[in-house]
Amino acid sequence: MKLGKRAVGPGEQPFIIAELSGNHDQSLEKALAMVDAAAACGADAIKIQTYTADSMTLDINSGDFVIQDAGNLWQGQSLYQLYQKAMTPWGWHQAIFDRAAAHGMLAFSTPFDQAAVDFLESLQVPCYKIASFENSDHGLLAAVAKTGKPVIMSTGMATQSELAESVEVLRQHGCTKLILLKCTSHYPADPIDANLATIPHLAALFGCQVGLSDHTAGIGVAVASVVLGATVIEKHFVLDRSEGGVDAEFSLEPAEFSALITECKRAAVALGKVTYGGTEKEQASRKYRRSLYIAQDMHAGEVFTVDNLRSVRPGFGLEPKYLPMLLGKPIKKAANKGTPMSWDFI
Repeated sequence: MKLGKRAVGPGEQPFIIAELSGNHDQSLEKALAMVDAAAACGADAIKIQTYTADSMTLDINSGDFVIQDAGNLWQGQSLYQLYQKAMTPWGWHQAIFDRAAAHGMLAFSTPFDQAAVDFLESLQVPCYKIASFENSDHGLLAAVAKTGKPVIMSTGMATQSELAESVEVLRQHGCTKLILLKCTSHYPADPIDANLATIPHLAALFGCQVGLSDHTAGIGVAVASVVLGATVIEKHFVLDRSEGGVDAEFSLEPAEFSALITECKRAAVALGKVTYGGTEKEQASRKYRRSLYIAQDMHAGEVFTVDNLRSVRPGFGLEPKYLPMLLGKPIKKAANKGTPMSWDFI
């Protein structure tokens, strides 16, 4: 599969997405600086979100519309207030996409309703992302699928049967290029809840590529996912966590994001293939293995003992496994200390 000009899939380097989310703090200048920084880190793509507070919820500051979960990152805020703070103004989209294109990066977005899809189509986005909280919105899935563009969908909270329904909706409405992202919809997420073992199961179950949308702190979970077959990694990005930002607590700063990219690529390369006997580069090291050497000057007819025939480095003599067989046998001809043992002496 290709996302833009970049091939994505098994055997390719992991495709790394920097999620800007609302960490721009309602500053276009900061949003563009984030794009520049993500490009400098080596990200393959940047992603934003396309919604308004009014398209997401009702402007009510009480009851069900206030976040009241203990330990929630946004506890005490109304949903409307949160989305007002986190939204990326639609008027910024083109500028952000243009800046990404100038760096050779892919840029796309997560729509949250039909109006957002129509708007993004007018900007000719190359692909779409479906957020975990919207993966059961069949109307939205159908609208995105009908564009015929690749779809990346997070799986957070969805049961296996819900995912099966969602994937069916996407495919029935024209989606032929699908990537699912294993996701834990808790912010920040604990690595113990990542359950990365689900990645190969998802790939087999739905016959598609699978990646990771990671909300944990650090890079370890993302790197581990590559070993389990993740082809796409999405991670929230921030210029400076100390400045805040709605998602700052589980976002990576530029130096960390650079490390994420480097280590994910190393993990992908390290997978390699099933092999035994050493690589080509290891062959030169074989001479430093242990082997049998004559450890004392010996005259013809003397008997080999543990003192005059030893297993030492380097590896130019007979293999150590032959030592028990040789002990007690006479040497056929004289040999100096440091002579590699060979069958010629027996």
